[in-house]
Amino acid sequence: MSTKQINWLMFYSLVFMWGTSFLVTSVAVDQFTPIQISSMRITLGAIILLVAARIRGRQLPRDLRSWSYLALFGIMGNALPFFLISWGQQSVSSGTTGVLMAFMPLITMILAHYFIANETLNRYKIMGCCLSFCGVALLLGPQIEGSHSMIAQLAIFCAAASYAANTILIRKLPKFDPLVGGAGMLLVASALSVPIALYQGFDNLTAPSSGAIYAIIWLGVVPTGIASILYFSLVERAGPSFISNVNYLIPVLAFFSGIVLLDEDVTWLSLLSVAVILSGIALTRKPVRAKVSL
Repeated sequence: MSTKQINWLMFYSLVFMWGTSFLVTSVAVDQFTPIQISSMRITLGAIILLVAARIRGRQLPRDLRSWSYLALFGIMGNALPFFLISWGQQSVSSGTTGVLMAFMPLITMILAHYFIANETLNRYKIMGCCLSFCGVALLLGPQIEGSHSMIAQLAIFCAAASYAANTILIRKLPKFDPLVGGAGMLLVASALSVPIALYQGFDNLTAPSSGAIYAIIWLGVVPTGIASILYFSLVERAGPSFISNVNYLIPVLAFFSGIVLLDEDVTWLSLLSVAVILSGIALTRKPVRAKVSL
């Protein structure tokens, strides 16, 4: 496979992994608090990556400078957005969450324009970003309700901004092996979130259902553990603007998951929305032709 094909394979793998997290989080949030969900999924993901790093003979960094970077990644890319999304989804529908998270690619492209070399904004990126956002709004518009808490919506928007900033930081700061970077990032995030969860206590927690337990396991293993490795690798291979487009396809996956799992209806509007989103993503990848002087 070519480098481009591998990048797209990794891209769609992340779409699947992260796309399932919103649906699964809605199952877990019925029986666990937001900080409990965040701490358990982060800790499980950290354990899995630490074991994998040990098996592969990879060593975690020993210098304070490297750990300061990993701490920043762990906060901006895991602990903070995981908590904000879990907290916000208590009163915000999945449709509204999807639209708010779709701001992440736009924020990423703006930040990349100023902080990352060879990531300059151009007319195709701007038009593609706007087109894909319109597609997300078309797809999820019927699911948006007007009674949501503004603070909860702001929390989810801040989660999108945190993801965007973290994507820029990973590209800008010193490079890490994807397995080492993912393990270190989750280890720091776990060290921050677990004490808060323990302080909050598990006194009010009743015996969780098997569905809630499976939801936590899935969240820890797939969209947290495995996805962290792909995330680190793909940012280095293809750049932050490319990977940020994941957030346009996540609502598409969530929508079709509802069709398959919940027997929801397919409408012409939904199919049109998907076509608009995909067209927008393709447009962001269109190169700008250099002007030829005569």
